[in-house]
Amino acid sequence: MKISVITYPGSNCDADAREVFALRGHSVKAIWHKDHDLGSPDLLILPGGFSYGDYLRCGALAHTSPISAELISYAASGGMILGICNGFQILTELGLLPGALLMNAHLQFVCKHQHIRVESANSPFTFGLKPGTALDIPIAHKEGNYFIDPDGLKALQDEDRILFRYCNAEGIVSEEYNPNGAIDNIAGICSANRRILGMMPHPERACSPAVRNTDGLQIIEAVERYFESLA
Repeated sequence: MKISVITYPGSNCDADAREVFALRGHSVKAIWHKDHDLGSPDLLILPGGFSYGDYLRCGALAHTSPISAELISYAASGGMILGICNGFQILTELGLLPGALLMNAHLQFVCKHQHIRVESANSPFTFGLKPGTALDIPIAHKEGNYFIDPDGLKALQDEDRILFRYCNAEGIVSEEYNPNGAIDNIAGICSANRRILGMMPHPERACSPAVRNTDGLQIIEAVERYFESLA
């Protein structure tokens, strides 16, 4: 696969995302926010971090970068996009995913391992994964409290667009295991065409035995299986 990873001022997980895919033998290209060419990727990644220092709102100022116009065009053409943490925030600010990421309900930055449950296999990002599977994926955010109005939430539920929910190690979804107050325990959603995923947890931080677990690889491998199925 050809992977492009955008770096905005303040991105700090871009190198992690590039390394994970490069180590798996994919062609990886770094894209600076002032660039005007995404490099025709199979998958575009918006990494975690604090774009523009999260001034105004998290992800809000990313629209001022020249590359964001290319990002919007790429999405309109059906391109595949993975937005992780700050990347998810940017996708909502650009209107490419519905809803918004608010301050965590407890008003504190949270950084820990967190289980999330696979809710649907009907996406390139969960292709071949078994719904109900609990993955141990790290989180690190202060504004990860996903919110959407009741009609929007119903649409996500009815259209099977909630791909991940916060849960415990046994896959039980409950407010008790919700780390930030996100509505319906939502950890990740996809677009109507299922080609864009926004998620707060960091799968790229769970891809090596050196960092406790490799559950993040299950999401990477799902994308790889999807592209293999197209060959």
